[in-house]
Amino acid sequence: MSAVKEAPAIYLSDFARLEERIGRDGGAWLHPTRKEAIARFAGLGFPTPRIEEWKYTNVAPLAKIPFRAAESGANTLTAERLAHLPLADTAFCEQCSRIVLVNGRYSAELSSPDLRKGVTAGSLAEAIKNGTPSLKAHLARYASYERQAFVALNTAFVEDGAFVEIPRGVRRERPIYLLFVSTTEEPIASHPRTLIIAGEGSEACIIEDYIGLGNGVYFTNAVTEIVAGANSTVEHYKLQDESKRAFHISTVQAYQARSSSFTHHSISFGGALVRNDVNVVMDGEGAECALNGLYVTGDTQHVDNHTVIDHAKPHGTSRELYKGILSDKSSAVFNGSVIVRKDAQKTDARQSNKNLVLSGEATINSKPQLEINADDVKCTHGTSIGHPDDESIYYLRSRGIGQDEAQAVLTYGFADDVLNKMKLAALRVRLECAVLSRLPGRRKHVEE
Repeated sequence: MSAVKEAPAIYLSDFARLEERIGRDGGAWLHPTRKEAIARFAGLGFPTPRIEEWKYTNVAPLAKIPFRAAESGANTLTAERLAHLPLADTAFCEQCSRIVLVNGRYSAELSSPDLRKGVTAGSLAEAIKNGTPSLKAHLARYASYERQAFVALNTAFVEDGAFVEIPRGVRRERPIYLLFVSTTEEPIASHPRTLIIAGEGSEACIIEDYIGLGNGVYFTNAVTEIVAGANSTVEHYKLQDESKRAFHISTVQAYQARSSSFTHHSISFGGALVRNDVNVVMDGEGAECALNGLYVTGDTQHVDNHTVIDHAKPHGTSRELYKGILSDKSSAVFNGSVIVRKDAQKTDARQSNKNLVLSGEATINSKPQLEINADDVKCTHGTSIGHPDDESIYYLRSRGIGQDEAQAVLTYGFADDVLNKMKLAALRVRLECAVLSRLPGRRKHVEE
């Protein structure tokens, strides 16, 4: 516990050293917010298992490591190496506008933004320096650094990341692909920030992909704020396949206006300790929200998913489905809350968490919950924890399919329920292959 208490001092020291450079690089308008955030982080400290929302996730292993801040100029990723990454091949990228960040820093050389129809997609640092009006109006307005320690830490160190703005009425046909690559083998911390603004009546598909090259120990602390304007449609993918020794903490905070539609897909494969917070405020009448999640864990991985869907206005509809596949000595947490405010009558909300445990040593803690303050609503929630069905495996084996292959078939079918909700066919196929390669039995073949 002492490491958790002492850890903030390291970041306070880093902030003091970075403060002069931050001011020199421009964006003085944001610095008061940074200072408020670092002061709040100092007050909050790292969360401990004594806090209910962190009961099953101990960040002491993260706190014990003296991570140093990632510095600019550390871009060692080449275009040739980038082309061999799972989603960076030419066929996929030809369909996307690509923004690349290396160790939390925007790389103009590796990015290929498509800025047609007045769309903005590029460096957050540049937008901060220029004082872009829409950025000043929305950045750090939704993800709360007053109550969330890791959001406070990210806000204090916010320098770069991605800034995406879709103008009013623009329907973006090509996805915008935000690729965050960690190349370091050293213990560094990066705090990438993303702001996505979808104007009234606009449509957009955004992919956030976090990957690690090599097997280094590093800390990614990411925050994404999404603003969905009235009658807009936003489909958002967050993919995470960090180093097996990395720490990945992220917060996605979405705000929805009237009659907007927001869909979020969360896929977690990598990382040693992972925490995904997804919070949605449905602050407009008739808003629609869907949260879909899949986490596949092995070895001694720990993945914690916390979600909050806040129905603040009437006639809102939300659907949530999270599924987990756990093997070896891994562990996972699902804590999902649906809140229905007093004035949010005619709310229709469904929430489900299902888990498939493939090992007697794997553990899952699942807690779906409803907080209903209105009387004219339809709300359901449920959870299940199961094991591969022996009869189904026996049936497949009786037809000449081996034990490992039979289990892989059933496990893949379990995961496919989530993947089939993805509209992007090219992305769905790649993720299906990734799931198969991580299943017990199949994983052995890949490693050999």
